[in-house]
Amino acid sequence: MFVVYVFRGVLIHSTLGCLTICSLSCTVSSIPCWQLKQVREENRKVVENYTSERTMRKKYYNMVEDMKGKIRVFCRIRPMSRTEAAQGGAIAVGRLDDYSVTVETSRGPREFQFDRVFSGESSQEDVFQDTNRLIQSAIDGFNVCIFAYGQTGSGKTFTMVGDRDQRSPGIMPRAFNAVFDILQENATKFDFKVSVYMLELYNDRLQDLFVSGAEAQSRRVEIKRNRKGLVFAQGAETKEASSAGELFAMFQQACANRHNAATKMNVESSRSHLIIGIMVESRNLTNGSVSFGKLSLVDLAGSERAAKTGAKDDQLKEANSINKSLSALGDVISALSSDLPHIPYRNSKLTQIMQDSLGGNAKTLMVVNVSPSDCNLDETLTSLIYATRVKTITNIAQRNLESKEIAQLKEVIMKLRSGQPVEDEEV
Repeated sequence: MFVVYVFRGVLIHSTLGCLTICSLSCTVSSIPCWQLKQVREENRKVVENYTSERTMRKKYYNMVEDMKGKIRVFCRIRPMSRTEAAQGGAIAVGRLDDYSVTVETSRGPREFQFDRVFSGESSQEDVFQDTNRLIQSAIDGFNVCIFAYGQTGSGKTFTMVGDRDQRSPGIMPRAFNAVFDILQENATKFDFKVSVYMLELYNDRLQDLFVSGAEAQSRRVEIKRNRKGLVFAQGAETKEASSAGELFAMFQQACANRHNAATKMNVESSRSHLIIGIMVESRNLTNGSVSFGKLSLVDLAGSERAAKTGAKDDQLKEANSINKSLSALGDVISALSSDLPHIPYRNSKLTQIMQDSLGGNAKTLMVVNVSPSDCNLDETLTSLIYATRVKTITNIAQRNLESKEIAQLKEVIMKLRSGQPVEDEEV
């Protein structure tokens, strides 16, 4: 169908829902008002239909990619900060629709597509809503990872942790509540055990956040993988949690021990990568099968430019370590997105601890956080290009499930190794 309209010296024609506007020198003073109103209404409906179909196409494409095992990527554009406004910064980044980001560059607008896009008006609850399915997967026995990425001051810690007073809690504390809400709903069908470790990667050294001071410095934490490829931290203290409140208290202790400092870009800048591992063991009360799920929540420190942050001395050393680990992460993402035979996981402790989440057996969600200001345009473009590469990586998610017989055999082996007596009916 091809329709032509003339309105205020402009030729408007519609072909298959697409609009093209061409300037004309003609006048339309002779066209009655009722015809002009009809043109406007029909034109509006065509635009609405085109926009709706475009959005739905993106949604279904993302669903297909998710079923293939692709890493899901959300983009969150934070509001303009006071500092950026004071510097006279203009808004250069905007949300086009639920799945698209547009960036005004010197070469014209550039568009990026993700699984979801959140603007500065989006609430913490809006961002968290789409993660509930992943938390359910962790309880069902899958390896799940949610991590935040972006330049320093882009809002990563606010997205993952929330504000200091927890009036706007982020993904991590909301996930604690969601885990125990799901466990409570299924308490009559399953027997659950929840344990957790909390680490930071500071100056390329893993530190246990459940301990502080000299003990934290002396404790050696190493990254290991089991036969199923699941990463765990050997030497880190693992604590059991019986409620969301208990888990949150542990989280507050960990955050108090984490390294933070003020920079020109951020009043409270994270100087380390925060890694939280929540392990959920569930025993089916009907058939005795046992599943093991892990939920990894990672707040990455932000990439930095010393000229912008004003980092000196120890802060400069921290910034160099952060940038080096993020560069190694970029090398891994580049190798995975290019299907290279060798993936350089061993180049950094950060890539080692995230090995099962990138190209491994996890269901993974990345939240890329960006500034809307043109004064951070270079960093924003780098982050969005980085996130676009991550979106092409395919993981092979597998459920960690054992039959009743295998679970019982493992329990017997553990008792024998520890010297405990074993009953005849257990063998």
